[in-house]
Amino acid sequence: MSVLFIEYPKCSTCKKAKKWLDDHGIEYVDRHIVEENPTAEELAAWHARSGLPLRRFFNTSGMKYRELGVKDKLDAGMSDEDAYALLATDGMLVKRPLVVADDVVLTGFREAAWEESLLG
Repeated sequence: MSVLFIEYPKCSTCKKAKKWLDDHGIEYVDRHIVEENPTAEELAAWHARSGLPLRRFFNTSGMKYRELGVKDKLDAGMSDEDAYALLATDGMLVKRPLVVADDVVLTGFREAAWEESLLG
Protein backbone atom coordinates (compact mmCIF):
# COMPACT_ATOMS: atom_id res chain seq x y z
CA MET A 1 0.00 0.00 0.00
CA SER A 2 1.30 3.45 -0.87
CA VAL A 3 -0.11 6.50 0.85
CA LEU A 4 0.12 10.25 0.64
CA PHE A 5 1.70 11.51 3.87
CA ILE A 6 1.13 15.22 4.44
CA GLU A 7 3.25 16.64 7.22
CA TYR A 8 4.97 19.64 8.74
CA PRO A 9 8.57 18.36 9.11
CA LYS A 10 9.25 20.25 12.36
CA CYS A 11 6.17 18.73 14.05
CA SER A 12 7.10 16.08 16.63
CA THR A 13 3.86 14.17 16.05
CA CYS A 14 4.58 14.08 12.32
CA LYS A 15 8.05 12.70 13.03
CA LYS A 16 6.53 9.93 15.19
CA ALA A 17 3.98 9.14 12.48
CA LYS A 18 6.66 9.00 9.77
CA LYS A 19 8.75 6.63 11.91
CA TRP A 20 5.64 4.47 12.41
CA LEU A 21 5.12 4.27 8.62
CA ASP A 22 8.79 3.39 8.12
CA ASP A 23 8.74 0.78 10.90
CA HIS A 24 5.69 -0.89 9.33
CA GLY A 25 7.08 -0.87 5.79
CA ILE A 26 4.35 1.37 4.42
CA GLU A 27 5.46 3.25 1.33
CA TYR A 28 4.44 6.88 1.17
CA VAL A 29 4.78 10.04 -0.84
CA ASP A 30 5.86 12.83 1.49
CA ARG A 31 4.28 16.27 1.09
CA HIS A 32 5.17 19.42 3.06
CA ILE A 33 1.89 20.91 4.28
CA VAL A 34 3.09 24.53 4.11
CA GLU A 35 4.98 24.37 0.82
CA GLU A 36 2.20 22.40 -0.89
CA ASN A 37 -0.97 23.10 1.06
CA PRO A 38 -3.98 20.91 0.23
CA THR A 39 -6.43 22.57 -2.14
CA ALA A 40 -10.10 23.14 -1.31
CA GLU A 41 -10.96 20.44 -3.87
CA GLU A 42 -8.60 17.91 -2.28
CA LEU A 43 -9.92 18.69 1.18
CA ALA A 44 -13.54 18.30 0.04
CA ALA A 45 -12.76 14.92 -1.55
CA TRP A 46 -10.79 13.71 1.48
CA HIS A 47 -13.48 14.88 3.89
CA ALA A 48 -16.13 13.00 1.90
CA ARG A 49 -14.04 9.81 1.90
CA SER A 50 -13.02 10.04 5.55
CA GLY A 51 -16.41 9.89 7.23
CA LEU A 52 -14.95 12.29 9.81
CA PRO A 53 -16.51 15.51 11.07
CA LEU A 54 -15.03 18.48 9.20
CA ARG A 55 -13.64 19.91 12.45
CA ARG A 56 -11.17 16.99 12.55
CA PHE A 57 -9.40 18.55 9.55
CA PHE A 58 -8.55 21.70 11.52
CA ASN A 59 -5.39 22.09 13.60
CA THR A 60 -7.33 23.29 16.65
CA SER A 61 -4.20 23.76 18.74
CA GLY A 62 -2.50 26.02 16.21
CA MET A 63 -1.93 29.74 16.65
CA LYS A 64 -3.48 30.53 13.27
CA TYR A 65 -6.70 28.70 14.27
CA ARG A 66 -6.99 30.87 17.40
CA GLU A 67 -5.92 34.10 15.64
CA LEU A 68 -8.64 33.73 13.03
CA GLY A 69 -11.32 32.72 15.55
CA VAL A 70 -12.10 29.60 13.51
CA LYS A 71 -13.93 27.83 16.35
CA ASP A 72 -16.47 30.66 16.54
CA LYS A 73 -16.90 30.62 12.76
CA LEU A 74 -17.52 26.87 12.78
CA ASP A 75 -19.91 27.19 15.73
CA ALA A 76 -21.80 29.91 13.84
CA GLY A 77 -22.49 27.46 11.01
CA MET A 78 -19.70 28.07 8.50
CA SER A 79 -20.49 26.13 5.32
CA ASP A 80 -18.33 23.18 4.31
CA GLU A 81 -17.29 25.05 1.15
CA ASP A 82 -16.14 28.07 3.18
CA ALA A 83 -14.29 25.77 5.58
CA TYR A 84 -12.47 24.03 2.69
CA ALA A 85 -11.55 27.42 1.22
CA LEU A 86 -10.24 28.61 4.59
CA LEU A 87 -8.19 25.44 5.15
CA ALA A 88 -6.71 25.83 1.67
CA THR A 89 -5.36 29.29 2.52
CA ASP A 90 -2.75 28.09 5.01
CA GLY A 91 -1.26 24.66 5.70
CA MET A 92 -0.87 25.54 9.37
CA LEU A 93 -4.66 25.45 9.72
CA VAL A 94 -4.80 21.82 8.61
CA LYS A 95 -4.57 18.98 11.15
CA ARG A 96 -1.39 17.03 10.65
CA PRO A 97 -0.16 14.56 9.85
CA LEU A 98 -2.73 13.73 7.21
CA VAL A 99 -2.66 10.33 5.55
CA VAL A 100 -4.57 9.65 2.36
CA ALA A 101 -4.79 6.17 0.87
CA ASP A 102 -7.23 4.57 -1.57
CA ASP A 103 -9.91 3.84 0.98
CA VAL A 104 -8.80 5.73 4.07
CA VAL A 105 -8.15 9.28 5.24
CA LEU A 106 -6.62 9.83 8.68
CA THR A 107 -6.09 13.13 10.48
CA GLY A 108 -3.57 13.36 13.30
CA PHE A 109 -1.60 10.41 14.61
CA ARG A 110 -3.41 7.92 16.79
CA GLU A 111 -1.44 4.71 16.60
CA ALA A 112 -4.40 2.37 17.19
CA ALA A 113 -6.45 3.99 14.41
CA TRP A 114 -3.49 3.88 12.03
CA GLU A 115 -2.86 0.24 12.83
CA GLU A 116 -6.50 -0.68 12.20
CA SER A 117 -6.80 1.37 9.02
CA LEU A 118 -3.42 0.81 7.40
CA LEU A 119 -2.46 -2.66 8.55
CA GLY A 120 -5.92 -4.22 8.49
